[in-house]
Amino acid sequence: MNDSVTVSTVLQVIEFLGTFAFAISGIRHAAAKHFDWFGGYVCGIAVAIGGGTIRDVMLGTVPFWMTNPIYIICTALALCMVIVFSKHMERLQNAWFVFDTLGLALFTIAGIQKSLDFGQPFWVAIIMGCVTGAAGGVIRDILLNNEPVILRKEIYALASVAGGVVYWGLAEAGVAIHFTVLASFVVTCFIRFLAVRFHVSLPLLNGDSVSQEDEES
Repeated sequence: MNDSVTVSTVLQVIEFLGTFAFAISGIRHAAAKHFDWFGGYVCGIAVAIGGGTIRDVMLGTVPFWMTNPIYIICTALALCMVIVFSKHMERLQNAWFVFDTLGLALFTIAGIQKSLDFGQPFWVAIIMGCVTGAAGGVIRDILLNNEPVILRKEIYALASVAGGVVYWGLAEAGVAIHFTVLASFVVTCFIRFLAVRFHVSLPLLNGDSVSQEDEES
């Protein structure tokens, strides 16, 4: 009983922190595109709840934000924070990238744990963790008319998968939930930060032959 209460509490805290981090990321992106306050809120809420909504629909349950208004309020608080501290946040280089990475790691963990709570096997949970962490960013980029970051060569979704694998390994070893969550969070963030810092990326697909065929036709 105590274990289930602990897991539920940890999950709620993670989803709240992930919502806040992703909301700030989305609002910062909207600010760079010179959206108004409402547009910034829409972008923030889309990235904050998008991945979790897709996950919950696939799991056959009510989307998490429809059971508690705290996530809508959390996004509003993120908007107020960006508005009030906009000048200070401008001094932080790549602040949006930091919040986006934190949101990715936090929602990856939330997606994995919720999937496990619904009795899904771990390989499904890892996929759901990736969906929870990355899908919101795809929705944000579509709204902003940007190329989705998940489709670029930089490491993004793979960082989420790596964090999920670490979660699985530690959980299988019977490690305490708190340490498992922390380790998964650190690994996801570390891989993402490291990949961007040292320009580590996946090989690109070679589309030259397709381009030549299109030109010939």
